[in-house]
Amino acid sequence: MEKSVLFSGFGGQGALFAGQLLTYAAADAGKHVTWIPSYGPEMRGGTAHCTVVVGDSPIGSPLVRHPDMVVAMNAPSAGKYETIVKKNGLLIINSSLVQKPPRRADIHTVMIPANDMASEQGNIRLANVVMLGALLGATDLLPLDIIEKALAEHLPARHQHLLAANKAALHTGAAFVQILLPVP
Repeated sequence: MEKSVLFSGFGGQGALFAGQLLTYAAADAGKHVTWIPSYGPEMRGGTAHCTVVVGDSPIGSPLVRHPDMVVAMNAPSAGKYETIVKKNGLLIINSSLVQKPPRRADIHTVMIPANDMASEQGNIRLANVVMLGALLGATDLLPLDIIEKALAEHLPARHQHLLAANKAALHTGAAFVQILLPVP
């Protein structure tokens, strides 16, 4: 098994952290994994995306032209990356910021109000983890408990007080998608 995921959003939305967390969890689970970040011209407000490839065997190339899955945190990301998702792939869109429905009918799409869900939990900055939970709830990429373990081990010390909130956000995203199944 080899699966590729592209996370994208504005700088400061946590797209890179979501990808990095998936990378840590995959490595901790004994998987082969690559993580390639890409930053826009500004730290906050510019675009940022990363590509994660997870496999059971060594990964031939970390470069991906048509990812199996895309997690789009904002409208520019949804518009740009919908076109490159692999046929029968998965596109997860933050419907709190993207109202326009996707155009493609040959992919699976999940519209999740991640910002709204994170705000209901008391911290809008958890939207990235809500979306990561949705990705994991919709696929068999990794179990949630592996991500929880990675959160506990890799969440920066200055954010450890948010560990319980991050775990709750992860489960909120996964539970939302369970209602929408079947998806790949």
